[in-house]
Amino acid sequence: MNVLVINAGSSSVKYQLFDMTNETVMAKGKVERIGMETAMLTHEPAGKLEIREVSEILDHTTAIRKVLRILTDPKEGVLRSLHDVHAVGHRVVHGGETFSGSVRIDEGVKQEIKRLFDLAPLHNPGALTGILAVEANLPHITQVAAFDTAFHQTMPPVSFRYPIPSVFYKKHRVRRYGFHGTSHQYVSGRVSELSGRPLDQMKMITCHIGNGASVTAIMNGKSFDTSMGLTPLEGLMMGTRSGDIDPAIVPFAMDKEDLSLNEVNSMLNRHSGLFAVSGGLGDMREIIEAAQEGDRNAQLAFDMYEYRLRKYIGAYAAAMNGFDALVFTAGVGENSALLRKTVCDRLSFLGVKLDDEANERRTGDDRIVSAADSRIEVWVIPTNEELMIARDTFREAVNETMQPST
Repeated sequence: MNVLVINAGSSSVKYQLFDMTNETVMAKGKVERIGMETAMLTHEPAGKLEIREVSEILDHTTAIRKVLRILTDPKEGVLRSLHDVHAVGHRVVHGGETFSGSVRIDEGVKQEIKRLFDLAPLHNPGALTGILAVEANLPHITQVAAFDTAFHQTMPPVSFRYPIPSVFYKKHRVRRYGFHGTSHQYVSGRVSELSGRPLDQMKMITCHIGNGASVTAIMNGKSFDTSMGLTPLEGLMMGTRSGDIDPAIVPFAMDKEDLSLNEVNSMLNRHSGLFAVSGGLGDMREIIEAAQEGDRNAQLAFDMYEYRLRKYIGAYAAAMNGFDALVFTAGVGENSALLRKTVCDRLSFLGVKLDDEANERRTGDDRIVSAADSRIEVWVIPTNEELMIARDTFREAVNETMQPST
């Protein structure tokens, strides 16, 4: 079975096509600047050179049509026809309390995704647009929604409730939802698989550290607590997001600088974090390079980023009464040996000890980077959210074919 995985944003579509007989990627790519005359399709078939096409792509339906066309192109494609696309899986950021796992998409699912626009205004509308665009091009194909929040639905009330009046939860479902769930689930499963230890007998702290960043406490294979909250703004300091701040800063800033609610929201999501502290640098590689050249603001940005990450790790170690493994993933977590070393060296009181040579080695593979005598295993696991979505889509599609006809 071939499964097409779609991650649709407001002006972009990313895709990967999987052959689920061996879980290999047949092709991947993206369409950017949708809605413009200079939209770009980037297509990379397995084992072939990358292809780029610039053309007018005014909507997502056209973008999906372009993707399907190049996947079946006689020269550049990897499929004989559209009949060789057997199911489509979509990344959807917010599933609220409704979805605790991936589901086959029907009218009810689409309505629920739309109802949750208020909780993920930057993400859920794009996902629904992608779903409708696939419907327009492949009207009878099985589509599956995989939710970033689903993995965290196992959190207990002590973790997900906020200490505010209950009406906000009962009426508006204001609570901690958490995000990056597909990534946290994938890397924890890989550690269990590679270490040979049952997932339901392990305690892990998984760190998805990229431009967006979150930490999750995983107890016996289930999310127990996570740093992101009602929205992806809460928690760690990130590339352009503030993470945890005193809530009173919002009305204070609005009053002192005469800011609107939208302006404050933009400030906290797009103009804070590493970008704000460093003075305009939002990429960790740039931060480290500038700090090494003596830039004090860049050094402070790195130090704050590391410090807040380490605080969360320490808090989750206490929350679970200890843990067995610490996992780094995503762009910064996988690639910044300096950040991993700084964090782990300052967790020595927990028995964390790195193998410096293994930590410095850049292989792109799953690997353990802790020393042999470390009480806590430290892992670097490249995340693969697309594969998780493909697996869930494959499972739902197979289940559908096994249902008795009526």
